[in-house]
Amino acid sequence: MRAKSGNNQATQAKPKRSTGRTYSRSALNKTPSGKREIKLQIASKDRKIVLFNKPFDVLCQFTDDADRKTLAEFIPIKEVYAAGRLDRDSEGLLLLTNCGKLQNTLTAPDKKTNKTYWAQVEGEPTSESINDLCNGVKLKDGLTLPANVKVIDEPTIWARNPPVRERKAIPTTWLSITINEGRNRQVRRMTAHIGHPTLRLIRYSIGNYTLDDINCGEYKVYKGSPALTCAPCALTYKLSIQPSTRG
Repeated sequence: MRAKSGNNQATQAKPKRSTGRTYSRSALNKTPSGKREIKLQIASKDRKIVLFNKPFDVLCQFTDDADRKTLAEFIPIKEVYAAGRLDRDSEGLLLLTNCGKLQNTLTAPDKKTNKTYWAQVEGEPTSESINDLCNGVKLKDGLTLPANVKVIDEPTIWARNPPVRERKAIPTTWLSITINEGRNRQVRRMTAHIGHPTLRLIRYSIGNYTLDDINCGEYKVYKGSPALTCAPCALTYKLSIQPSTRG
């Protein structure tokens, strides 16, 4: 006789994904009396925000079994976690923090925090193609939300190592692309959709945080308590700043 599905078969539990948050319901502990106790939040004076200019070919994590470059080679600060990801082959602004509330504010889909990227694309997109990106294009995972896209002059930036492979017969164009979604490799897929593959991608800003005055491979540390955390894309922080560099 067949066993009824789901009654006698062991269900394999899926491993939980670590978010790096400093507090959560999963962090609740039971006291000797049997009551649950919430893990204390980090004190205001101990809160940190690290703005890192990530180089090409660096993973957004501190360890790697395959011996690839990680954040540990650049950032010696402990117990900070990335608010969002930046692909290994992308460069630019990565924000790390030990404040779980800030992580959620910057990454939760419903908060719609703006992120601006500088994309060097192959060819010269037409005005019609730019308008398509602004209005939303249909990718495999659905229609993208409206974006702010414009052609810009080549920014004054660091040389990439290794250099971008450009074809001499085909010009390139720099675009500024601002989105408030967090789909996997979204900007690259958007430019590929209009026939202009991305050759180089740099994240310039997350909300009001930017790459300004941060060299490639270096970081800045902000310490203190946030003065305002509720308005997406308009976060204002009253913090003391501690500039830092690699090493």
